[in-house]
Amino acid sequence: MQILLIRHGESEEDSINVQEPLTSKGVEQGEKMSLRVSNEFPPEFIWSSTLQRASKTAEILGNIIGCPVKYLDELREQNDDENNLEFRMRAEHILTFIKENSKQYKRIAIITHGGVITRLIESFLELPTDKNVWFHSDNTGIHFLEYHPKAHIVRFTNCTSHLE
Repeated sequence: MQILLIRHGESEEDSINVQEPLTSKGVEQGEKMSLRVSNEFPPEFIWSSTLQRASKTAEILGNIIGCPVKYLDELREQNDDENNLEFRMRAEHILTFIKENSKQYKRIAIITHGGVITRLIESFLELPTDKNVWFHSDNTGIHFLEYHPKAHIVRFTNCTSHLE
């Protein structure tokens, strides 16, 4: 299975778990990303955070590609009362849930937030939980991961060529 991890478009305030809408630039970023994804590697299903900046980005992608979107609270950014280990464990749990519930698809997309993307990649790579790692994600940055029978493959990370 191939997984596109995509950060939401620009919002007024990227504060943790605040319901901020996309700016007009964020909508434009979402449209450009969606056209690229549609042309180069369209998913069959989209999972998204319920926060507005991610859900609107997912809605744009779903409308352009014509595929369904399912919204999950577990894809929200780190909670104020959640320590780093709890956040990582949530990411591992939701990645397992998404994999189990996406078996019928060859490629899916997950629209979420920078911190969640880092924790999902850590989980995908099975990195130790005691390491402090960060995978940078720009607005609408695309990370392309693949579960292959012989390896977990990172095809690319934080690609924003659609914005150039």
